[in-house]
Amino acid sequence: MKAGSDSVTARSAAVGVLNAVLGDGQMLSQVVLPEGLSGPDRARAERLAAQVLRQLDRIDRVLRPLLRKTPPLAVLNILRLAVWERADGAAAHGVVNEAVALARRGKRTTHLSGLVNAVLRALPETLDLSALPAPQMPRWIRQPLVHAHGRDAVNAIEAVQAQVPPVDVTPKAGALALPEGTRLPSGSIRLAAPGQITQLPGYDQGDWWVQDAAAAMAVRLMGVQKGEAVLDVCAAPGGKTLQLADAGAVVTALDISAPRMARVAENLARTGLSAQLVVADALHWHPDAGFDAILLDAPCSATGTLRRHPDLPFIKDGSEVEGLVALQAALLDRALGWLKPGGRLVYCTCSLLPAEGEDQLTAALLRHPSLKVVPPALPWLPPEWVTAQGGVRLRPDYWGGMDGFFIATLIAA
Repeated sequence: MKAGSDSVTARSAAVGVLNAVLGDGQMLSQVVLPEGLSGPDRARAERLAAQVLRQLDRIDRVLRPLLRKTPPLAVLNILRLAVWERADGAAAHGVVNEAVALARRGKRTTHLSGLVNAVLRALPETLDLSALPAPQMPRWIRQPLVHAHGRDAVNAIEAVQAQVPPVDVTPKAGALALPEGTRLPSGSIRLAAPGQITQLPGYDQGDWWVQDAAAAMAVRLMGVQKGEAVLDVCAAPGGKTLQLADAGAVVTALDISAPRMARVAENLARTGLSAQLVVADALHWHPDAGFDAILLDAPCSATGTLRRHPDLPFIKDGSEVEGLVALQAALLDRALGWLKPGGRLVYCTCSLLPAEGEDQLTAALLRHPSLKVVPPALPWLPPEWVTAQGGVRLRPDYWGGMDGFFIATLIAA
């Protein structure tokens, strides 16, 4: 869907993105920005829209007392963007003038430009959104998390999800050029000042790749040995494939999406690593031989990535979870059949929901009584992250912010 209006600015494009997400149910990744935007303006528009979505509840708390009734969505989103910019430190007069100009340019908003002006001039001089309660996750996500972890933990998760996520990278073995950042206990590097990723030291040389610290842990928990035959199921966009290849495994990467696998090929070429790429549906594909190890990063609700994908609470309602749980179980059962005797399978999802993690593991053990869970044996892994069955539950409030993941290592008989 096209976002923005005839006058192409970062602000107008950001409002167009908000209209598409909140009005049409479009994913952020599906919204097409208008032609004519420069690279920096495109990045700014995307950044502004994402921040408004992260802080939407707080922003609406500020606006609610200033509105007699809710204006049309296009006007409301102009106001929301302006409130965020004010809270982010932009000069009040510039924000008000631009917001009024945006309203005047739209056929459906021009008659409400006076309202925009009045509301924004009524804002307090100092706006601290962080002083307000953090936006809550939708009930279908929040309720099972409160039951599993308690309200304090859920509040901590929500506080982190309202923040801009850090950028983590995975260094290649023997890398010589690395960007400046903090080395996490797991080996990931958290960048100090990301800026333009492609301009950072070591990018062109392929010495590292962007990968959240939580996502990188699945391969580290697998304990890959050089020369092992390893299958990466649902491999795109390829961070784990790169890790496996870098560890010296003979990697087969499998994914149903050809365009996404093209990205895997690009990253392999940039890093000088190799893997066999297979575009196929894992539910119908048949390997020629068994594997020593299999990594299954199964399709899921992606509820562990809300800080990176702040549109998800507004475009999903949880109705897809039941189908995803069934798909995860089917993929898990099928992948287990491709293991050599004594081989191991690492199952993971970027979901916070127990149904896609802890409960999925429980169900798999009931279906396959000969399976054994291998508890992690990594000295840097905090013991409280390990579940009763031996899986690993990663939460967004750990280590200053990471994706929510569930990871479990299973050994076949």
